[in-house]
Amino acid sequence: MTLSNEGKKMILALQFVSGYGGEFRSWRLPGASADAYTNMDYQVSIAKKAEEGKFHMIFSADTPALTNDLSNQSPMHQMDPLVSFAAFARETNNIGLVSTVSTTHSYPYNTARTMKTLDVMSGGRIGWNAVSSSMGGVAENFGTRMLPRETRYDMAYEAIEAVQTLWGSFGEGAMVLNKKTGEYADMSKVSYANYNGEYFKTKGPLPIPASPQGQPPIFQAGGGEKGIEMAGKYASGVYANPYTIADAKMHRSALHESAERHGRSGEDIKMLAGFMFTIGDTEEEALERRRQIMDYAPEMETAQRVQYLGMMVNLRISINDININQPLPQELVRQTSPNMMDPRAERVMELIQKGLSVKDILAHGVINYHPVVAGTAVQVADFLEKWFTSGATDGFSIVPDSLHDGVEKFVEQVIPILQERGLFHKDYEGPTLRENMGVPYQYGVR
Repeated sequence: MTLSNEGKKMILALQFVSGYGGEFRSWRLPGASADAYTNMDYQVSIAKKAEEGKFHMIFSADTPALTNDLSNQSPMHQMDPLVSFAAFARETNNIGLVSTVSTTHSYPYNTARTMKTLDVMSGGRIGWNAVSSSMGGVAENFGTRMLPRETRYDMAYEAIEAVQTLWGSFGEGAMVLNKKTGEYADMSKVSYANYNGEYFKTKGPLPIPASPQGQPPIFQAGGGEKGIEMAGKYASGVYANPYTIADAKMHRSALHESAERHGRSGEDIKMLAGFMFTIGDTEEEALERRRQIMDYAPEMETAQRVQYLGMMVNLRISINDININQPLPQELVRQTSPNMMDPRAERVMELIQKGLSVKDILAHGVINYHPVVAGTAVQVADFLEKWFTSGATDGFSIVPDSLHDGVEKFVEQVIPILQERGLFHKDYEGPTLRENMGVPYQYGVR
């Protein structure tokens, strides 16, 4: 399936990442707010800046567990994104707010109630990233054990159906609020959910009316066949992690085909590819900033990164055997070849062939969990344009190295370029997340 974006505008999400940014030592950068994790005034200011740039949404990839060593790194996730989003919702007007909530470890009624309350509060700007939680530490936090993948996906289907049933249980016209007659609500339009699944049961109804978008759109972030099938049935948005245009096209085509198998239009699913960046006035300035962040890491971590880099090109190297501030010796370069199991390997080979130092190759973000551009605003815009106009994705979930100035630089330098090129909207299409994404209104189970 060949997909085109001709005549379309890209969708942009800001991935929030705990309040600091995608590099977990960026909290040490000059000018960064060391207390960003707990400073809600600061976090709200970032949300407002993203809205100024007409970002479609803020996305929180939450995991309810401590997932990294905090001895010298910032946390990977917000304290509690749903609580934070209550503050964001009151201080913004148009930008969407999308949070991860586990389908394995959260009761459908709690999820339905909290998400719909926020959706009403925000005027229809909330989205639910429904994930099955695949970490043992998360399961232990909820007093259980990691369940098989098959079981977790079965539970996810039930959880989404139960939540949507609850969302639709309070009819769209049920709120009357007639002071003269004394009728508060039309109870003939309120129904029990009476959802009875193998894993989840809930009676309902949920006494919360529809928001202007009906109910929050569903997002999905899991890969593989099961994730694609679940997205095809339920999702309006998908967060994806392709490293190449070819992989992105395959993922997007698979999502469209899955949607059509489930009786939907492929256009009802918007895929957002992950993307990381560091912006400088020159490429060298951007790389120097990334070198600075790398220098905050302990020597042991740098050694591990060098070793991993070698594995990407089928080379055994140690930080003790090479000078990372110099290019690889030619005798080692001749031994390199791309590791076919790693889609990032071709990029590593390209930079090796250019004669970059090992440190600069790492500074280009070749082992990060998304593609990285370290360069000028034009270079960032060029990357986004190339992927988007090729039909690889509907948009991007962008991750600045540091939020403290990365969002401002993107909004003030990259957004105008994208708008001038006709690739990004100049204003919000409407007041709700669904309108701005261009996905259908929905209320209750589809």
